[in-house]
Amino acid sequence: MKRILVCVFVTFALTACASPSIPPVDLPISQPTPSTPNQTMPTLPSGSPAENPFAPHPSDSQYSRGKVFIDLAEVRTLESYPVQVQLNLKGNLPTPCHELRVAINAPDSENKIQIEVYSLVDASKICVQMLKPFEANVSLGSFSSGHYTVWINGEKIGEFDA
Repeated sequence: MKRILVCVFVTFALTACASPSIPPVDLPISQPTPSTPNQTMPTLPSGSPAENPFAPHPSDSQYSRGKVFIDLAEVRTLESYPVQVQLNLKGNLPTPCHELRVAINAPDSENKIQIEVYSLVDASKICVQMLKPFEANVSLGSFSSGHYTVWINGEKIGEFDA
């Protein structure tokens, strides 16, 4: 009889220590549009304009503009002739529903390349409030000879010689 009571007691003790099973709850949370977080650009022939997978779209005006939290911004020059320049960005978007945008302007008279990095979101949708990490490699293209500085959202992040 003692054995049965001990077995019953041990069974209840182990059951009490187990984590409870919580059924999943379906909430109406919008899903972000699928995107590849680590997009890199193919090598472009000399003289062709650099394509930017994160460039602003004409339909962007229907979305709300948001912040981007940039942890790392690097300018890399590739070993090629003419010199090809690439921008490496790592950081976080405010939510998984935000989409990354990178607007690159042509160099000005002082050879400053102004780049605007921001996010877009459909404000009418509900989204999980958590950061979404991203990594983006964007080709800036090739440049004529000279000394250039690269600025992101008003901050100088690097320079290179072509």
